[in-house]
Amino acid sequence: MRTLRRAWRSASAKVALLVLLAIALLAAFGGWLAPHDPLAQHPRDMLQGPGAGHLLGTDYLGRDVLSRLLEGSGRSVAGAVEAVAAAMAVGVPTGLVSLWMGRVGEWIAQRVVDALMTLPFTVFAIAVVGALGNGMHQAMLALGMLYAPLFFRMTRAAGLSLRHAQYVESAELFGASVGRVLRTHIWSKVLPTVIVTAAHALATCLLVVSSLTFLGVGVQPPAATWGGMLATDLGFLTQQIWAPVFPAALIVVTAGALHLLADAVRDAGARELLPAGLPDTAAGLPDTAAGPPDTTADSPDTTKERADAALPVV
Repeated sequence: MRTLRRAWRSASAKVALLVLLAIALLAAFGGWLAPHDPLAQHPRDMLQGPGAGHLLGTDYLGRDVLSRLLEGSGRSVAGAVEAVAAAMAVGVPTGLVSLWMGRVGEWIAQRVVDALMTLPFTVFAIAVVGALGNGMHQAMLALGMLYAPLFFRMTRAAGLSLRHAQYVESAELFGASVGRVLRTHIWSKVLPTVIVTAAHALATCLLVVSSLTFLGVGVQPPAATWGGMLATDLGFLTQQIWAPVFPAALIVVTAGALHLLADAVRDAGARELLPAGLPDTAAGLPDTAAGPPDTTADSPDTTKERADAALPVV
């Protein structure tokens, strides 16, 4: 929790949280704030520029662009949140439990994870939607299953060094259950890694959701989404060259704020690992005084996972 408090003191984290709070309010109340009916068509007013009646203009069917952006915010953001929530629900608990699975269980779990990570996100989501029906929930659950291995590996890598810490082994010797050890000694130290991974995954999922809706997967017209609006606006660039800027700006700003928040939490965690009295500017420098880590007793998979914990999430 000290990492989160340290991250909150940074200006970048505050800016990112303010932007994300505004996006969350748009997602929750955008439909109520819409000045016009987002589905109402007015052929006489189609492809109008920004003006007093329509602040962001109208689309090719005369629908108010601002109203559709506000109403579609909830659908776009909820899709990304649903995919990440499904990925966390599967990946985080299994990643923590895998620390106690033994060599055979760990090997099997890692091979399953490696197999899932080879599947392309967009193609797999389209295949699932084609098999189960064109719905947002089907597409997001499929996307969540493909992101679960990311949370599995990052959670496991963060907890791997804690598994054999002296205070953890002491707690086990005194009869503490696995659940108590996880809740008391490991979860609070793994949480910053989970938050960084979730923020990066939300930004990536938002782009994937926008790509799917751009292709007409998950949400059927005339329902508004950022990706769907971007797709229709690209067909009328000769009449409205500025039109794709509005949905694209919302996508870019939201993804940028998520990445900014993830970087702030990651940097706060790096500063917390510095020796006492060392300036924060040395957070990115390697610790050469301690010498190279001793990995002679580790398996190749274990060494790789510990290295993954120090890498930024992409």
